[in-house]
Order: sequence, then C-alpha cells, then structure tokens
Amino acid sequence: MNSLLLASTSPYRRDLLQRLRLPFDCARPQVDETPLPGEAPAALAVRLAAAKAAAVARRHPGTWVIGSDQVADLHGQPLGKPGTAEAARAQLAGMSGAAVQFHTAICLMRDGEQLQALDTTTVRFRVLNEAEIARYVEAEQPLDCAGSFKCEGLGIALFEAIDNRDPTALVGLPLIALCALLRQAGLRVV
Repeated sequence: MNSLLLASTSPYRRDLLQRLRLPFDCARPQVDETPLPGEAPAALAVRLAAAKAAAVARRHPGTWVIGSDQVADLHGQPLGKPGTAEAARAQLAGMSGAAVQFHTAICLMRDGEQLQALDTTTVRFRVLNEAEIARYVEAEQPLDCAGSFKCEGLGIALFEAIDNRDPTALVGLPLIALCALLRQAGLRVV
C-alpha cells in the first residue's frame, strides 16, 4: 500500500492526481452526501471532503488521505450530480445565462491531523436553448458530474467564461492547493 490514498473512486480525480506522479491508491469513502438543512454549498463541499478523508483514514492509520468534494452553487442552492439525462437537461437549463460558482474542497488527513483548502470557480454560462442542451447531454453524458458538464471536453462550448485560480479545480481536484497541502504535510511533490 502507498503512503497516500485518494478517498474517491472518481476517474476524474484519479486522472488529475496522476499528474503529480506520486504513488497513491484509491479507496471508496462511503459517505452520505445529503446536504444538511440550510447548509450553504461551500460549507457542504468542505464538510464532505473532510468526511470522505476521515472515512478512509479510519481504515488506514498512518496514511495520508485526500478527500475532495465539489458542489455547484446556483443562486445559493447546491446542485449535485444529475444521475439522469432529464436531470442534467434541467440543471443546464437552470444555469443558462447565469454565473454559477463551483466550490471544490480538499482535505488532507492522517491520524487526526487535518489540512484543508477550498477553491471557488465561477462559470458564466451562455444562454442555452433546449436543442443545444439536449444535443450536449446526448453527446457527452455528463450524468456523474456536478453541474452536468465536462469542462475538459465538449462542455467548454457551453460557457462564456471561467474565472478561477486553478484550472484543475473545476474538474474536481484543485492541484495547486493540493500541492501546497502536501508540502505542508512534509511530502515532496517535485
């Protein structure tokens, strides 16, 4: 077992973490992702990232565990993964012409020690018509993505602009912030 674990089965997060060329394994965190009553989207992302890291860290003492979560924030309301094409179309219709914030939290945890960061990306969506939305959802099937798009693919055509400090955050794992946390934990990144 490696001394670094990613508390996720997301292929997107796994692919991003591989960019750092650090040995790691993945573990399923098995965390209930239901928002608490009145919980703000950013707070939800932070809580879930920590819960995922803690769930895996309990099973792997002495190992640094990375937990991450992303919550889309449309007018203060959290948007999760759509799960169905109908829900994806509804999410995209709701975001049409709007600025949507994507809160991506990370938590690095080992034996009770915890380091956290939060990255917020603002995506400004073009005004989208029903046919464009339907064609996009059919083409890319973004059913497992918060906000119903893949910015690293065809989803980029849905936007007017992306405002962020870390381009990897919108995909699901802010590598700039993660590198800072790993260095703070005493791990060598480069």
